[in-house]
Amino acid sequence: QLHLVESGGGLVQSGGSLTVSCGASGGTLDYYAIGWFRQGPGKEREGVSWISTTGHRTEYADSGKGRFTISRRAGKNSVVLQMDNLTTDDTGVYFCASDPWEHGLRGPFDYWGQGTQVTVSS
Repeated sequence: QLHLVESGGGLVQSGGSLTVSCGASGGTLDYYAIGWFRQGPGKEREGVSWISTTGHRTEYADSGKGRFTISRRAGKNSVVLQMDNLTTDDTGVYFCASDPWEHGLRGPFDYWGQGTQVTVSS
């Protein structure tokens, strides 16, 4: 069973940058498209970004376009989400999820990580 683990969350000032990573045990991410999601305080979970198995296709929610970059780290079994020019609205728990069907950010997704907290201070 694929076990996803997010890392890299933390506290950053508004306008700053942060990179969160999605790693895996029990399988390789090479066979899965990966989506990033977030849930802010008092908000529903929302899709942020998605990358295909080859890395050639990516999707971004409007909230992250032009600021977020998703990529695969070759040989490291991980997918990272680089987030720039962060605002307080980006605060939340960031989750990664696996997508063996490559349907894009709309899903569905089968395995989910536990999440990593990202807090953007003003």
